[in-house]
Amino acid sequence: MTHVLVIDDEAFVREALKRVLEGDEVMVETASDAESALAKVLAGSIDLVVLDVIMPGMDGVQLIRRIRADSPEIRIIAISGGGNFELGGYRPEAVSTRAYLAAATNAGADATLSKPFDGAELEAVIRPLLAPRVPSKQAN
Repeated sequence: MTHVLVIDDEAFVREALKRVLEGDEVMVETASDAESALAKVLAGSIDLVVLDVIMPGMDGVQLIRRIRADSPEIRIIAISGGGNFELGGYRPEAVSTRAYLAAATNAGADATLSKPFDGAELEAVIRPLLAPRVPSKQAN
């Protein structure tokens, strides 16, 4: 069973991602902020985190750094719409979206997605992250 934690301050995004991801082999938990998410990461057996970069309080970049420091084995996908809170103002290629996602990558995210994205895009990013890892050969 794969355990996924979805972190987003917008309830409809959390619930939509939960509906898309949850299935026979995937259990999804959600959190509305970084602080409660960090408690779940530290308390449980999370395999993958999908987190929004822009959140009140501790932002996603800070959370990525904390997860990397405490649980480096967890895979992380950062998502962002660039801080545009109205659909009319949404521009997926805005400099701010790229900058937020670049900051997430620099902090240690394994992958990034610009909002909005569809289920197929999300699955294409998740699949390789959850594939069994081949142990590296150690030099003699």
